[in-house]
Amino acid sequence: MQQLFVGSETAQVLRAGPLGKHVDGFVEALRSAGYEARSIEAKVLIVAQLGRWLARRGLGVREFDEGRVGEFLRLWRRRYRSHGAQATLVQLRRHLRTAGALAPAVASLKRGPAALIEEQYATYLGEERGLAPATLINYLALVDRFLLDRFRTGPVRLGRLAARDVTRFVLRRAYTMSPGRAKLLVTALRSFLRFLFLRGETPIDLTAAVPTVADWRLAKLPKFIPAEDVQRLLRACDRHSATGRRDYAVLVLLARLGLRASEVVRLTLEDIDWTAGELIVRGKGARHDRLPLPADVGEAVVEYLRRDRPRCPSRRVFICAKAPRRGFEGPSTVCTIVRRAIARAGLRTPSRGAHLLRHSLATDLLRRGASLAEIGELLRHRSPDTTLLYAKVDLGALREVAQPWPGGVA
Repeated sequence: MQQLFVGSETAQVLRAGPLGKHVDGFVEALRSAGYEARSIEAKVLIVAQLGRWLARRGLGVREFDEGRVGEFLRLWRRRYRSHGAQATLVQLRRHLRTAGALAPAVASLKRGPAALIEEQYATYLGEERGLAPATLINYLALVDRFLLDRFRTGPVRLGRLAARDVTRFVLRRAYTMSPGRAKLLVTALRSFLRFLFLRGETPIDLTAAVPTVADWRLAKLPKFIPAEDVQRLLRACDRHSATGRRDYAVLVLLARLGLRASEVVRLTLEDIDWTAGELIVRGKGARHDRLPLPADVGEAVVEYLRRDRPRCPSRRVFICAKAPRRGFEGPSTVCTIVRRAIARAGLRTPSRGAHLLRHSLATDLLRRGASLAEIGELLRHRSPDTTLLYAKVDLGALREVAQPWPGGVA
């Protein structure tokens, strides 16, 4: 720690304060996460101010709870007009928990029975149902919203849940959601209500009270862009920069193999078999598929791995460009890469998410003569019905089956 400072006053203050014995470990954790010396010094200066603040109040590390964090942050923002301390305190508290100086965060302490049943439900989804982590997170967020809505004015009494509570919540919430999100809501609620009934938390099975969301899969056209626009999007990446080469590798995986955003996030170094020229894709429902690795995709990934991927403990292929050095937080990071590439290329697109490139690949393959079965195999669809959506963009085939317009020319 001493080498971070020109003088020793700050280091002496830290050594003498309640955080003294934890600062060296915190600094080392920041270095391992990829932070530069200047950033580490700024964070340590915040910790030094925190140490003074705790010492003046006679507080120890274990008394540095959420309430104290808020109190210190309010004082910090009034004095320095800066919000940068919050992220540092989150990192510090995480490090202190790892070191055993702070008790582990327990969500059930915040809302009692509601959080406890959510934790049990999460265990059920992960261990008994085997759902993917991303699905589990989505379900829990919606269930949490339901419980907060129903029991916001009183104690959580699951036995008092009634069919009207479920119906009212879905009707009120689904109105503000897209059809896809609303379908996820009712699926999560049915799963949760079935779990409550099986555990004996509710006297009757309330799953029948969850309304059905109308969303006909084949009622819409797939959102795609022409193959030449896909190439413009790829060329818009700045391959002279580290971030540009990383983003190019991500986009090539989406555009050439039709990967989902979540599959790019979960890709690990061990998933690439360079000898066989194959890629293991960790798809939905813990499904693992092998896909051939095209030469241009392999070259893009190799260039990123050799030149730009930072050294870090994570085994994920794609790592955040800025510290902390870790794998992407989630699919939203990949969608952000796509949106920025679209903006750089100056394209006007029907959507701006990662699925745009997946749909574009399927549409281009169909127009070049690939069968729906071949497209479904590449995109790893579980059901052939899912691939039927792309039949609507095969104009040649549609012309052959189109009926004459009534009253038109024979």
